[in-house]
Amino acid sequence: MKRILILLEELVEDSEFLYPYMRFKEEGFEVISAAPLKREYRGKKGMTFYPDFALKEILHESFDCIFIPGGYAPDRLRRYPEVLNLVKRHYDEGKIVCAVCHGPWVLISAGIVQGRKVTGFYAIKDDIKNAGAFYTGEEVEVDKNLITATDPSSMLKMIKLVIKKLLKEEEDKK
Repeated sequence: MKRILILLEELVEDSEFLYPYMRFKEEGFEVISAAPLKREYRGKKGMTFYPDFALKEILHESFDCIFIPGGYAPDRLRRYPEVLNLVKRHYDEGKIVCAVCHGPWVLISAGIVQGRKVTGFYAIKDDIKNAGAFYTGEEVEVDKNLITATDPSSMLKMIKLVIKKLLKEEEDKK
C-alpha cells in the first residue's frame, strides 16, 4: 500500500490540504498528516485541522509521496530543518515530492529545485527562478519525481497525475 505524508502548518490553504488528504484516502492509500506539533491548526479560510502526528514522530519513516499544500503554511514549514531534511531525503531517494501554490517555498529551502521545471503561484515566480529552477507557469508541472501546481484550481489535474504516477510505480514492481 502506498504511503503519503501531507504536511500541515498554520494558515494552510484549506482545500489544498483537505482535497488531497481525502482523495488519496479514497484511492486506498495510507495517508497521514504531520505538523511541527500535535495540536489544532487553522486554515486560511477558517477550517481547523488536527495532524495525525507531530513531525518528530515520523521523521525516520519512509513515504512514497510527500505532499506540501500552499497558503501561508509553507513559509512556516520551511523554517524547520527537520522538514527540509525529510523532503530532501525523499526527493534524493526518488520518491514523489509534490507542492502546490506557495508549497515550492519548501522545495526551494530544501535545495531541490535547481535545474528543475517548477510551477507555483505566480507571486513566487521570482523566488523559484532565483533558486535556479525553470519557472514554467503551467497549471501542473512534472519533472521526474517533482510535481508542482499553481493554486487550488489545479488540484484536480495534479492529484490525478500523482495517483497515476503512484499506481504506475506499483504496477512496475509487479
